[in-house]
Amino acid sequence: MAHYFTADTHFGDDNIRQFFGRPFLSAADMDADMLANTARIGADDDYWHLGDFAACDSDAERANAKRMFDAIPGRKHLIRGNHDGDWTADLPWASVHELFELDIGARRFVLCHYPLLSWNGARAGALHLFGHVHTRWRGAEGMVNVGVDLWQFGVVSAEAAEVAALTLPPSKLRQRVERL
Repeated sequence: MAHYFTADTHFGDDNIRQFFGRPFLSAADMDADMLANTARIGADDDYWHLGDFAACDSDAERANAKRMFDAIPGRKHLIRGNHDGDWTADLPWASVHELFELDIGARRFVLCHYPLLSWNGARAGALHLFGHVHTRWRGAEGMVNVGVDLWQFGVVSAEAAEVAALTLPPSKLRQRVERL
């Protein structure tokens, strides 16, 4: 069993595609590419979506989001983001959380849609995965943005997230708060 992470897919959201300069001709092309990038997820793997799954203002958009949801393999978990209304949370996720602590082997991952300045276990090596800020910030040592805009519109394995979190530069602000 493997774990894969992503955030900020905004399935069906043409405004996000345009605003962030996503390299697709349409929202449908963007959705198809992001869906194709989930192909390595197996039926027994866990897919952790760290918020902003889809844009769902109409019945047609909800139907599109449901098609995307159904096509993604594995057990699907949602960490709610600011664009995940009750309808999104009501999809048949294996679990829905605001924040979640996940142990994979000896490493703890703290999952939240928003970047946190500090988190449980930060001083003990727990890593923080987040989204929300799209292309604005990749993260810092110990914390990594798993949003699709920074990962070629694909999912991030636990191993790749760990390498990124351990190799990004330190955050001076976090160091001040944590007094590392």
